[in-house]
Amino acid sequence: MSTRRFRGIGLLTAGALGGVLISLGLTALAQRGEPLPLRELQQFANVFSAIKNTYVEPQSDEELINNAIKGLFTDLDPHSAYLDEDAFKEMEAMTQGGFGGLGIEIGSEDGMPKVISPIEDTPAARAGILAGDIITHIDGKPTKDMSLNDAIKLMRGEPNTPVDLRISRSGRDKPIEFNVVRDLIKVRSVRSKMLDGDIAYARIAQFQEGTAADLLEQLSKVKPDGQPRALVLDLRNDPGGLLESAIGVSSAFLEPGQLVVSTKGRIPSSNREYYVRQLQTVLNGRKGENNTIQRVEWLKKVPMVVLVNVGSASASEIVAGALQDHKRATIIGNRTFGKGSVQSVVPLSESAGLKLTTALYYTPNGTSIQVTGVEPNIVVDDTAAGNLFRLPREGDLKRHLLNSTIEETSTEDTEQAEIPDEIKMFELGGADDYQLKQAVNFLDGKPVQRTDPVLAAQLREQAQAAQAKAEADGTATPKPAVKGEHFRVTPQGLETVPGK
Repeated sequence: MSTRRFRGIGLLTAGALGGVLISLGLTALAQRGEPLPLRELQQFANVFSAIKNTYVEPQSDEELINNAIKGLFTDLDPHSAYLDEDAFKEMEAMTQGGFGGLGIEIGSEDGMPKVISPIEDTPAARAGILAGDIITHIDGKPTKDMSLNDAIKLMRGEPNTPVDLRISRSGRDKPIEFNVVRDLIKVRSVRSKMLDGDIAYARIAQFQEGTAADLLEQLSKVKPDGQPRALVLDLRNDPGGLLESAIGVSSAFLEPGQLVVSTKGRIPSSNREYYVRQLQTVLNGRKGENNTIQRVEWLKKVPMVVLVNVGSASASEIVAGALQDHKRATIIGNRTFGKGSVQSVVPLSESAGLKLTTALYYTPNGTSIQVTGVEPNIVVDDTAAGNLFRLPREGDLKRHLLNSTIEETSTEDTEQAEIPDEIKMFELGGADDYQLKQAVNFLDGKPVQRTDPVLAAQLREQAQAAQAKAEADGTATPKPAVKGEHFRVTPQGLETVPGK
């Protein structure tokens, strides 16, 4: 993996399990640091030699070294990782918005992948896969307790290659079999439209290289005969992407000179502040940029709501936190994922590198969202009947970094009660989008409700009755407590927090 290639993806927030990546000169720094532990390295060499010469099956030098390197990361936080050639290619494809796959957004339910939404005009959508489907098998492999990353890897692949899926669908007694042919998926990161009441709506699905410029161009044309009176920016289920893109998006709504985000870490080069960019810089020479800039002047002035939920992570949280701290927008929805640590990409060779946690990032007010996430100004559930998405947050991940400003007593999320099966999946930005309706109510000066009390009570009663029946029948299974290891960043490095 070359330094040049890393520079192209240097500032990255990689999904619900990702973070801000900053390409730093850490190799030379490491060489100037403490002397190498020669005795321990000799011990490693002895173990390496013993395995290579006496293990029952032959092991190549490359395989042993790669496995040893990966082992160094097993006790670090969940966002630090060794990047082999395949891992780098996947990261590069994600940030550029194209990859071979099926075209679905997935979450997790009962330890199996659940389709949050098929992406329009992709193999999954054309095959008839629907939101809410549970993927029980991928190419014959059961997905129970399979990590989302492993499931994604199995479904991605070269275009024009097939993958077999077995799906469990609500209301169907038998599983459904699909044979889907992968295609090149180009994720459309920005979608926009006008809502009733002269309100503009823009959804960012992922922060890619051209996201900020695409957002400016689309919103300059969203109302050809003038400017909207208000705006809803939808960052729900947006796992992140490029930090530079997050700064560009924030720059569309904030005033020049305002701070967007800062990072603080153990080494001086990881202590940085990022400010609002000029829109000429964001558009970067796109055709008609002067006209675009003139037509988006309203973005810094009109009333604005940002929609977030548990699936809003990293770059999404940077944007939401900046707009909230500067009082530019009202945040509505659910508490976000809570990914507040910084990863640096360190090139090792032409084909390998490290993704290493080096700092935490802070909102303009100096707040760390690590574990806590961004708290909405107004909490509104996913649906009128309650919350729908059962995604883990940062605090649910094993070995996550602690936020030194809070006391963690439990990783269980008290906000997300058990969700009745009667709550149905919906299209973000669609006619049955409850949170969007509440955002419009807010902009119209109407009352905003967290849920529909009557409907929520009905489903709660149904769920309680079903639980009581299961307990009486002896079929209820207790929900295990979520436990994990905890770490904090100190000037000396990562320290384990005991007693957690």
